Amino acid sequence: MRLTGFGDEISPDLTEQLDVLESEGIKFLDFRSVRGKSVIELNEHEITLIKEELDTRDFRVSSIASPIGKINIQDDFSPQLNDLDKVIALAKTFDTAYIRVFSYFIPQGHNPYTYREDVINKTKALVRKAEANNVILLHENEKGIYGDIPERCLDLLTEVDSPNYRAIFDIANFVQCGVRPYAKAYPLLKPYLEYMHIKDARFSDFKVVPPGLGDGEVEELLTQLKEDGYNGFLSIEHHLGPEGEFEGYSHSKLFHQASQALNSILSNTQVKGG
Repeated sequence: MRLTGFGDEISPDLTEQLDVLESEGIKFLDFRSVRGKSVIELNEHEITLIKEELDTRDFRVSSIASPIGKINIQDDFSPQLNDLDKVIALAKTFDTAYIRVFSYFIPQGHNPYTYREDVINKTKALVRKAEANNVILLHENEKGIYGDIPERCLDLLTEVDSPNYRAIFDIANFVQCGVRPYAKAYPLLKPYLEYMHIKDARFSDFKVVPPGLGDGEVEELLTQLKEDGYNGFLSIEHHLGPEGEFEGYSHSKLFHQASQALNSILSNTQVKGG
């Protein structure tokens, strides 16, 4: 298993992102934003400078963490196809096959299955582009979208049925939907699992906490992943805030807290992360 992380949760500044990742022994970046600009907002000059800095410091991009699909299902879809073209070009530039996507926010109070056909048709349109360009779209189980619970994630993955459409397994997001990640979600999604987001949360208040301190069954998951031969990425997306028990912590220290918690679990389970 290889470790990566969302550098923009450390700092908007790329150099500081890489400094902290490197201090944790991590040489991959989950590329979502730099200096407050999403990957789809970056211009060619900015992309060139970012690529030069990554190459100089021997960093690689594990995935392009795009916001594609993170819109309301009733919003205009056509800009999403243009955005995907941009992100595919980024994936080629940064030599990664992986692009994160979502499955559209459902209007509050509505039955998600009412929008099933629309979600699937839009997703298939994206996947056709992925297939034509030899990239893999990774669906994240974000709260409030169609695929926020394992049953609907499975529905999407089986209906789309493409090797270019696979699953990100976000532990805390399942907890925040009232789902036990290891006991309930993993058995359903195991055949489609391609990428892990490592963050934890509590059922009691849905608050995000360092890995292993919540109800995300992180140790059980990592142990099972090892037994099942998973050799993909574990991405630290800590989502911790400098309040409560972490009041006064800098964002870099919060990342360190999450990274050390994960490494402790990896050590306990004798899983190698690198």
